[in-house]
Amino acid sequence: MAKQGIVQKSLMKCNILENTVAPLVERQKELLIALENEVSSWDVENTKNAVQRAAPVCESYSHSGRIETSDELLRCYGELERRYMYGEDTKYALVLEQLTCRKAELDELCIRVDGVLEELSTFIQRYTTVSDKTTPLYVASEQLISDQKVLKCLVDGITERVKYFKAVDYIMEKLNAPMLSVNSDVFFTILNDIDTNMDFIENNTSFRESNSYLVKYKHCQSKAITLIRHYLFNLFTNATESILHPKEDHSAPKNSDATLALFYGRFQTILPKVKAIVEQVEAKSYKRPEYDNLLVECQQHYLHQRGMVLGPSVQNALQSVKETYNGDHCSLVRNSCALLLHASIDEHRLFYQFFSKPASGLEDYLENLCISLYDMLKPFVVNINHLETLAEICCIFRIEMLDEHVQTNLEPLQGFGNVCLQLLHDTRERLIYRAHLYLRSDILNYNPSPGDLAYPDKLKLMEDIAESIREETRQTRLKRISLSSLDTTSSDLTSRNHLVMDPLYQKPHVGNSPADLHGMWYPTVRRTLVCLSRLYRCVDRPVFQSLSQEAITLCVQSVESAAQKIQGRATLLDAELFQIKHLLILREQIAPFQVDFTVKEYSLDFSKVKTAAFSLLEKRSRLFSLSNNALLEFLLESAPQMKEQLIDSRKHVDTRLKSSCQRLIAYVTNLIVNPITVFLDESKLCIDPNGTSRLRQHPCSGVEKVAELVRETLRLIKFKLPSIQQSLQLYLANRETECILFRPIKNNIVATFTQLAQLINSHYNEEELSVIACPLPEQVSVMLSSSSLVQEKGTHNVEKDIPVESRHPVDNSLSSYANQGETQNLEKRMDMIGSLETFSKDTPDEQ
Repeated sequence: MAKQGIVQKSLMKCNILENTVAPLVERQKELLIALENEVSSWDVENTKNAVQRAAPVCESYSHSGRIETSDELLRCYGELERRYMYGEDTKYALVLEQLTCRKAELDELCIRVDGVLEELSTFIQRYTTVSDKTTPLYVASEQLISDQKVLKCLVDGITERVKYFKAVDYIMEKLNAPMLSVNSDVFFTILNDIDTNMDFIENNTSFRESNSYLVKYKHCQSKAITLIRHYLFNLFTNATESILHPKEDHSAPKNSDATLALFYGRFQTILPKVKAIVEQVEAKSYKRPEYDNLLVECQQHYLHQRGMVLGPSVQNALQSVKETYNGDHCSLVRNSCALLLHASIDEHRLFYQFFSKPASGLEDYLENLCISLYDMLKPFVVNINHLETLAEICCIFRIEMLDEHVQTNLEPLQGFGNVCLQLLHDTRERLIYRAHLYLRSDILNYNPSPGDLAYPDKLKLMEDIAESIREETRQTRLKRISLSSLDTTSSDLTSRNHLVMDPLYQKPHVGNSPADLHGMWYPTVRRTLVCLSRLYRCVDRPVFQSLSQEAITLCVQSVESAAQKIQGRATLLDAELFQIKHLLILREQIAPFQVDFTVKEYSLDFSKVKTAAFSLLEKRSRLFSLSNNALLEFLLESAPQMKEQLIDSRKHVDTRLKSSCQRLIAYVTNLIVNPITVFLDESKLCIDPNGTSRLRQHPCSGVEKVAELVRETLRLIKFKLPSIQQSLQLYLANRETECILFRPIKNNIVATFTQLAQLINSHYNEEELSVIACPLPEQVSVMLSSSSLVQEKGTHNVEKDIPVESRHPVDNSLSSYANQGETQNLEKRMDMIGSLETFSKDTPDEQ
């Protein structure tokens, strides 16, 4: 025991860290640390369980007492070592243990499942037995339910269809009720029910007694339509009676406003009562012809009542306008048309306040309302003789009424437009008829007064008046300048006089004649242009072309006739200048008309009739032969042919203008160089065909005679030519035109002197030529040009003293179609100059 105690104490001393009996070497310490780390890495739970398992072993030793022997210690240590050696396999042991438990549980579960499957097979057998017994019962129940649904649907369908048949008695009872109001929701519901039920019966005519019930519903519909018709007709009739036979009210105003309120206010008061019913009828009129006929009847009755109200009133108003504007035809037409125009618009607006569906009779009603306008204006139109009035009335109908009002508001003014169009056609016919008479009486058969033919006296008088006006204007300006210069210095006065007075004393470069004044035109020319300007706005283009061709032709004849009378009282120069001037005016003023002045004329050519007649006489033997019958050939060959001929009024004017220019050039040339021309003609007779000249033996071919005729011709150039140029300026009033007409005259004079020079150079010697002293052609040309320059410097600018509006006068109506701007005036002048140049080129140089 003592030894055992010593051993224990020695072992305990081994556990002491300091001064241990058996200290560990470094290798042992490293191994212990590695062991400790290895142990710490083990699963804590497994280690804990292993320790708990090892605890009973240690506790068994502890219960038995202390470890007293080394064998016990070694066993205990060996047991612990074994436990710890297998501690890392503890987790596998636990899993194995759990798997063992689960296996036992699954074995038990399989046993239970086998029991349940046995019980389930038992239940299936029992269910099959019960199902075989209950399935016929379920099938029978479902069939009964299905039959019940079919029967219920059949009953509902029968009930739904039967109600359309049962409702007829209820509807008839309601329609026969004395307190039923047409303008009520109940009545509107009855109308909808009637339409719905009738639609159903019409779509199911195979139903029993459907035809008889359809007849009943039509009777109900007819009853309802009759109620609506009587109700609306009574409203319209009562409104008309209240207007035509109003109650006596002496305090009521008797003016146009009160009348207007009476005519339209009474009908508008019934509008709320009528509108709802009319809307129902219009909505049903698209499906039912009965309602459409009812709507047409209501519209016709409404229009009839409005005609009874408005017809007499319109006629009275037109009569009042007729009395107010008696004698003023244009105002009468304008105000009468305005009256019917506003009445048509008001009636159209009032109609569509009651009805929204168009009526075929509305246009006829409005046109019949306007017939009174036609009946009143037609007698005035056919009795008007004045072209201005007829043209103005045409413009009122076409521009003011048709273009400005009817075209912009076509629907309400369609009837009014038809009446205005008819009146426009009647007025045009009257205008065309009066235009034909006017062209014959006032243009072709115009008898000019002495003042109309007082050429050139009237032109000179007008130029003198213009010159005096210009002189007075110049004197007035000088007085103003002198008065305004009193407060200025002498240097300022000198400067101002230099600036202001110099233009007053300057001679104008181009002289003009008062012949350009509108009032100085020959009356037939002025009337023709005014007539054409009126017709241009009023008649159609083909009619205007025909009238313009006739008017221009007659005007040219009138001008030619006037020129012949002027030639009888004045000179041929005045006559030709008069004719040229007015033909230029006519050509210039018809240019703005945008029409073709070419018209077609048809005529019959009977030239073959004579030939066929002679052929018939030659073939008398074959008159009754069966082959080559002469009578049949005559009938076939003698038929007249239709010939078409184009007549251009502008070309006609150009042709006459060209002829007049040629006559003027020939006359002036002969007037100036007539002595030389006679001498040249006689000299041609003195030359034999073989070339032998007998000019020196002629008594008029003496040197003194030839020199005398040269001097006479030069004297004529010096004294006659300025007056001729002054006449050109006085009539033509345009420097370019004068130069164009004077150029061929100058060329003819120079050509005549050239022929004379050639003749005398070949038959006279130098001494005789010096005695004759015939100027060279270049000298003659310079002489003519210097004469023209002198004449130009001696003229006055009359145009500057004439008001601007009078320089190129055109009628007011014509000016609206022919703009008289500077550009167009220049174009007209250039056109006129070009025509004259063409005429002058066609004029031969020798006369």
